[in-house]
Amino acid sequence: MAVDYLVMLGYLLAIVGVGWWGKRLAASKSDFLVAGRRLGPLMYTGTMAAIVLGGASTIGGVRLGYTYGLSGAAMVFAIGLGLLALSVFFSARIARLRVYTVADMLSLRYGDAASVISGVVMWVYTLMLAVTSTIAYAGVFDVLFDVPRWVAVVVGGAIVVGYSALGGMWSITLTDMVQFVIKSVGVLVLLLPIAVVKAGGFAAMADRLPHGYFSPTSIGGQTIFTYVLIYTFGMLIGQDIWQRVFTARNDRVATWGGTAAGVYCLVYALAGAFIGMATKALYPHLADADQAFATIVQHTLPTGVRGLVLAAALSAMMSTASGALIASATVAHNDIWARLRRGSPTTQTDERDEIRSNRWAIVVLGVTAIVIACVLGDVLAALTVAYNLLVGGLLVPILGGLVWKRGNLPGALAAMIAGGITVITLMVTEGLLANEPIYFGLLAALVAYVAISLATKPTEDAAVDAWRRRVAGETEATAPAPAPASV
Repeated sequence: MAVDYLVMLGYLLAIVGVGWWGKRLAASKSDFLVAGRRLGPLMYTGTMAAIVLGGASTIGGVRLGYTYGLSGAAMVFAIGLGLLALSVFFSARIARLRVYTVADMLSLRYGDAASVISGVVMWVYTLMLAVTSTIAYAGVFDVLFDVPRWVAVVVGGAIVVGYSALGGMWSITLTDMVQFVIKSVGVLVLLLPIAVVKAGGFAAMADRLPHGYFSPTSIGGQTIFTYVLIYTFGMLIGQDIWQRVFTARNDRVATWGGTAAGVYCLVYALAGAFIGMATKALYPHLADADQAFATIVQHTLPTGVRGLVLAAALSAMMSTASGALIASATVAHNDIWARLRRGSPTTQTDERDEIRSNRWAIVVLGVTAIVIACVLGDVLAALTVAYNLLVGGLLVPILGGLVWKRGNLPGALAAMIAGGITVITLMVTEGLLANEPIYFGLLAALVAYVAISLATKPTEDAAVDAWRRRVAGETEATAPAPAPASV
């Protein structure tokens, strides 16, 4: 394993070096939070693919392929569909808003009151996403170094927090490009063909695998539908995803670059499923399906290549963790802390102060995520809770604000409250991993949004016209405009 250790060490040192280089580019708040809104098609595509394909998509995708066969691609496929829908239908309008957070968009559309609840929900979601991604390091470090779980979490988390705090989105963007290349080479170019060949090819796999492993629906229609509700819709409204949309140079880059990243996700979904199926054909009696990725890497890849593929898995986790971390820090600093101190006298801050305060937010929340990751037990349950709250509480008011003129502030608040309460109640009564919370949470939010919006006065025409001009990109402002008056 000595060569593999050297490959991994070289990768980690390179990531830190690239992150340090990104520090030189972060000269303003816009640079630090959204890479100056200057990314072209290549960098935008690579970084968007990197943020959405994390440890769950890589190791979890292989596990699902091992357990269910081809239909195990459904989860990552749902992520790709969500990214495609976001890019084709909404990303151009989102990019033209020139804001920093989802709560900023809600404030522009409905009024400042709508951003308070959404900011808290979004902060919980992004923090838990950072926590679960941080925990994923333990699996890779355990394969390599056989270290205690908390050591793996602290080492991996410290690296991510370090380069994220150095240069913000610029450091994350540059490291994500490195991670995107390594992930593509390690998983698609090396592991996929080697695993399939080792298993004897697709014909031999069909003979050796259980019946239904080549069926695209064997995982179950209800499971696929739930994946679509949680992950496809989650891609449409997550702060971590929107913050990448804000980095696009223009709306064409956001549309076409995001579309390319979505297609890449669909390919990645199939790759994970086929790797899992090959592992099942070769090692059909693993005690735990979570071991499928590590098993195929350890026993089929040559020295050096094994280190690169493990680096690819680590890349997937680090890119998601860093994106979630800066999203959580941005929401905490700009949507929660800034609004709490708005009522007290404040002094005008310059760009360096803004960068410094956002950098400290990343450090504090990064340490918080590491501590939670060291003590948290049920990662899947935590992530499910975060996605249920995000989609159940925020999907309807966000998408409604983008597509329905009649939606107003009372309707948006009613949707957030009804969806959030329904999700929480059903998670308590039906279980954290049940399908009912997201089903009925979305239904309650939709009914409340439409009913209350129609039963109350519409938003004033002047506010709606200002919103439409903003969405059309008719303003040169780079900061959110004052919140429209809503009734």
